[in-house]
Amino acid sequence: MATETLGKRRLAPLEITCSSADCKSGLHCFTQTKKMKGTDEGGRCRYCGAELVDWSRTHKRDLDDVQYTFEALRYELWRHRYWHIDIDEKAINHARRKGKSGMKAAAERRLRSSVGDANPYRDGYQTPKKGNVLYYAQHATATCCRKCMEDWHGVPMGQALTDRQIAYFTDLLMLYIDERLQLTENGEYVPSIRRKS
Repeated sequence: MATETLGKRRLAPLEITCSSADCKSGLHCFTQTKKMKGTDEGGRCRYCGAELVDWSRTHKRDLDDVQYTFEALRYELWRHRYWHIDIDEKAINHARRKGKSGMKAAAERRLRSSVGDANPYRDGYQTPKKGNVLYYAQHATATCCRKCMEDWHGVPMGQALTDRQIAYFTDLLMLYIDERLQLTENGEYVPSIRRKS
């Protein structure tokens, strides 16, 4: 992201985190605080209190209702960002080489290794921000850590994911990828990016 100049002063790009919000622009944060979990405030924007998501629908984890889930995810600033930012070229090329079938297998492996355990190592920090389309997909669909999965999808922390849950989340990642990229079924040849000397 380029640094903007205001007069003679240079402004650094804003860092957006999973707890950032821009409520005036309709982009909220639904990550619950410990205090919110102990009260009836769960499911509201942690800053303005907006109730925009029907959590009973997202917690059903129903692929027939996935368009609602995707619309709801876009109300959150962090998720909205990953639905709209440009995917880096390295990640796109990697996905094009793998194709849909290769990405689906990779998505299942990624989910099992990063969020499949009951208590994943360094939960909340296990999903990088770029470098692989799956990272973008995990952040966009709230499958990046167990806390996000609990808030958005009703999957309790402290329990390993079932095969059925893994299958649902794999399909969720693939639907995101299908919406963002045009991939062939079995992959294609994509030349390596040459570094300039």
